[in-house]
Order: sequence, then C-alpha cells, then structure tokens
Amino acid sequence: MKKLLFIFSVLVIGFTSCRGPAGFDGPQGPQGPPGQDGGLVYASAFEMVVDFTPANGFQIVEPYGFEVFPADVPLVYIRWDVADDGTEIWRPLPQSAYLNQGILTYNFDFTDQDVSVFLDGTITNFASLDPVYLNEQIFRVVVVPAEFLSSGRMASKSYNDIIETFNIKESDFGRRDLR
Repeated sequence: MKKLLFIFSVLVIGFTSCRGPAGFDGPQGPQGPPGQDGGLVYASAFEMVVDFTPANGFQIVEPYGFEVFPADVPLVYIRWDVADDGTEIWRPLPQSAYLNQGILTYNFDFTDQDVSVFLDGTITNFASLDPVYLNEQIFRVVVVPAEFLSSGRMASKSYNDIIETFNIKESDFGRRDLR
C-alpha cells in the first residue's frame, strides 16, 4: 500500500510540474492610448518665509504649485532655531511655545490644492506678541506620496528622516517669500 501511495504521489507531482508546448503568437494588436509616466515616486517640497500679521489674520494659505493627489500628505516643519555652528533645527507642526501671555501654537491644515499655516493657542491677542514669534518665520513643506505612508516604508516623519528617505537637497526647497 505504501508503494502504491508513493508511486501515485510521484505521478501527481510529475504531471503537475510539466509544461506543454508554447502557444501560438498571433498578430500584434493596435497601439493603446498613452499612459501615465512611470518612474520613481518622490516627494515635492518648498520653503515659505512668512510674517503673521493682523492683515493676513495670522494665517498664510499657499497653493502647492505642483500636482498633489488627494491621498498625498503634506508635512510642515518650522525652523525652530539655528545652532551655534549654523545647523538649522527643524520641528514638525504643530509646535507650541510656552510664553508669559499663554501658549502659542504654530499649526497647519491642507487640501489637495494648498496648505495653510496659522497661529493657534491660548493667546487672545497675537498682535501683542514679540515680533520674533511673528516675523520672518520659515516653514518647509514636504508632500509625501500616499504609497509611502500606506506601505510603511517611512521610518518616521522627523525632518531628517524625511529628507534622507526622499533624498531631498537644500536646493530642492524653492523659497517663496510671502511677507
């Protein structure tokens, strides 16, 4: 009985692993419509220099200037400080500063058309703030393709990790002076 089972198993495996002759190659079909270019998926980025004022409602709304898909996610970073050696220190938004007047939060929201950076927090009169918190604030926006977020290919959303993951160079940040 064991020999019969062995022979049957060998025959089943043998027949399931065999290939038949190649099929007939027919005539070439018509050319299809052009598709979207393939290639590497990358992040688009830009830098904004802004002044928060009563005239702009302490908010800046900026169109991307490039195509952003509805599932893509913009990440916004503020230049928080510059180290003694000149190294810029970037922090992700939202970011809060704890002041005598209350809590000042730099925050953002977005659509697939634009990004908005605005002041938020417990401070009732943003105009009373020291100009260091309002003027010449520098933000970097990096739009991350949705497939990177859904596939788990990003280690973190820290500025340095994002720049490294997408191989973004300083020259890739087109500066927009919105003051």
